[in-house]
Amino acid sequence: MIRIGANPICWSNDDKQDIGGDIPLEQCLTDARAIGIEGMELGHKFPRDAATLGPILARYGLDLVSGWYSTFLIERDAESEYKAARAHIDLLKALGAKVLIAAECTRTIHGNETAPLSTRPVMNEEEWARFNTGLTKFADFLQEEDGLTLVYHHHMGTVIQTEDEIDRMMASTGPAVHLLLDTGHATWAGADPAELARSYRSRIAHVHTKDVRADVAREAIANDWSFLQSVLAGVYTVPGDGSVDFVSVFKALPNYSGWVVIEAEQDPVKAPPARYVKLGYDNLVRFFAEAGWKR
Repeated sequence: MIRIGANPICWSNDDKQDIGGDIPLEQCLTDARAIGIEGMELGHKFPRDAATLGPILARYGLDLVSGWYSTFLIERDAESEYKAARAHIDLLKALGAKVLIAAECTRTIHGNETAPLSTRPVMNEEEWARFNTGLTKFADFLQEEDGLTLVYHHHMGTVIQTEDEIDRMMASTGPAVHLLLDTGHATWAGADPAELARSYRSRIAHVHTKDVRADVAREAIANDWSFLQSVLAGVYTVPGDGSVDFVSVFKALPNYSGWVVIEAEQDPVKAPPARYVKLGYDNLVRFFAEAGWKR
């Protein structure tokens, strides 16, 4: 089953919280439901206890899709990471989420508006070994103890950004580690998201559908902007409003089942969320049909 979800970052940014900071959670959820969104990922305005968040989502007829979890597996072992994630795991399980979104954030610069993307962290050989081993064990714990699937979120400004880094991670981790395919981060990093989909279709368990404004991406790379500078300049947008060939991506995932999430960091003043998320939703429905996906 294919379900369309959204991330509240379309309304209010998590890395720079004054972007959309004035938009209340209620507006985000009202807009999402009116558009036809079926579920939401977590954002910084969401309560983090199930007894409070569950009734709020139910009021709008929305499910909890999942939520970002920052790992630090370069710095600590899988057992410590699993313990640190306990509250997040329990929230996901209590509200019926099936995947945990993980991204390694040791030395990450994606939340630093003044740090150029060229200064992002790169792992040495010892760190690669520690990271791959720890990620595998962490994913095993989640699967065996909690029934959750770990989906790894490759992300600009982090240690897993490029296609080569994705390939190395996937080749060196166990089968419990799945991939979150993010079309926007893949494209901006120079990868072909359709090719990634073909390569890892059996291990892709979550999809984020950001589009990329190619002219802004080129300018960001040429001028060595930070991640947040690029976001504010409009590097990302919703599906169908940029350069990504979503039909090819979906055709490369013929047996995909799960959430497809609209997630496009934008300045809501320049890109009103209700209008843009509706545009992305309508485009996704059209792309699904063109790719032969059944909902």
